[in-house]
Amino acid sequence: MNRRNPAGFVCFNQTTSIPPIQFKTLLNKVHRFKSFVYHSVRLSGKGGKSRITARIIPRANSRPRCSGCGKPRPGYDRASGPREFEFIPVWNIPVTLSYTMRRVDCPDCGVVVEAVPWAQGKNTCCDAYRHFLATWARRMSWKETAACFHTKWDTVCRSVKWVVEYGLKHRGLDGIAAIGVDEVTYGKGHKYMTLVYQIDSGCKRLLGVIRDRDTASLTGFFEAFGPERCAKIKVVCSDMWKPYLNVIAAMLPAALNILDRFHIAKKLGEAVDEVRRQEAKKLAAGGYEPILRNSRYCFLKRPRNFTVKQAAKLGELLRYDLRSVRAWMLKESFDGFWQYDSPRWAKWYLRKWCARAMRSRLEPMKKFVRTLRNHEDLLLNYFKAGKLYNSGIVEGLNLRINLCMRKAYGYRSFELLQISLFHTLGKLPEPKFTHRFC
Repeated sequence: MNRRNPAGFVCFNQTTSIPPIQFKTLLNKVHRFKSFVYHSVRLSGKGGKSRITARIIPRANSRPRCSGCGKPRPGYDRASGPREFEFIPVWNIPVTLSYTMRRVDCPDCGVVVEAVPWAQGKNTCCDAYRHFLATWARRMSWKETAACFHTKWDTVCRSVKWVVEYGLKHRGLDGIAAIGVDEVTYGKGHKYMTLVYQIDSGCKRLLGVIRDRDTASLTGFFEAFGPERCAKIKVVCSDMWKPYLNVIAAMLPAALNILDRFHIAKKLGEAVDEVRRQEAKKLAAGGYEPILRNSRYCFLKRPRNFTVKQAAKLGELLRYDLRSVRAWMLKESFDGFWQYDSPRWAKWYLRKWCARAMRSRLEPMKKFVRTLRNHEDLLLNYFKAGKLYNSGIVEGLNLRINLCMRKAYGYRSFELLQISLFHTLGKLPEPKFTHRFC
């Protein structure tokens, strides 16, 4: 400490007319602890190597706390030199807290190093700094966060992991009535993960990230979730993946399983596209004019989303007696099924439409009808739930999952992927501090 600056002022420019900043006042405002005081503040180095060091000393007559049991114990001795803890940078200048650790003589734990309130265990980063890095890591990639605040990628990773572990330990899982289950690919070679979301009207968050999409993985999640919580779930949105349907029927017998409307529309579109491909090959083999060329999206898109060229192309195709046109008309008429409010009348319309599609002599459409008939009860659950739940919520969350993975350009391991997804979409509780830095 300079004798000309006894009060702990940090003077960044000795020639400026602006009054110096009392850095100790700022630290006491945002990072104050009961049994410790900031004794002095020192600015060292020049240019890009500048550093602010705040020295901490214990208050007079304060007793150190045992790092094992957390109780106040008599002191034993002190370390030969101070230990430095990284703190949040100021004006892009690194800040460290310097403190000489004490050892305590604990009758239960023996002679151990004291516990300090600004850092846990042997971490060299203050808890406030770790929370600061984790908050910015939710907005930027971990690499960009480390570069912006002149730290290491591993420091950011450990900070995010610490915040996520705290959140998973303290999050509440009671009162969940509606969930969504879906799978997302996370790597090459058909690597899938199962995602479980809470989709209640008042809360939408990520509940589970499970490796693979088989029966054992999802069953393990519900077993860890607990039978009491499973009994309170009333609605589940999922696709027609058989392992999911089997697990949901076994573990959530009281819940309405609503099939993913998006995947049903996708399978119907695939059936129409298969009819178009088969007919295009048949016309080419017979030497006919290739009128179906460049017409794929004319049959798959909704008419309100057509471009001018696509609308003209479809108008031209409707003049021909094509199997593809019949398949397209069936696809368009299926939208009427989702407009009903009554499960009874929705069931009536579905059966009428299935009978009509079976008489169309279009094998891809008949295959789709057989799929609908096998899952008829699950389709009608959408109306029994009052049309309040659908897969649109799940698909929107899946989009954010993909953006999170794309932002990082992939992760080194599945564990890091889990941590990042929980940190971004889990809405986890965070440690409380005197001041919010972001």
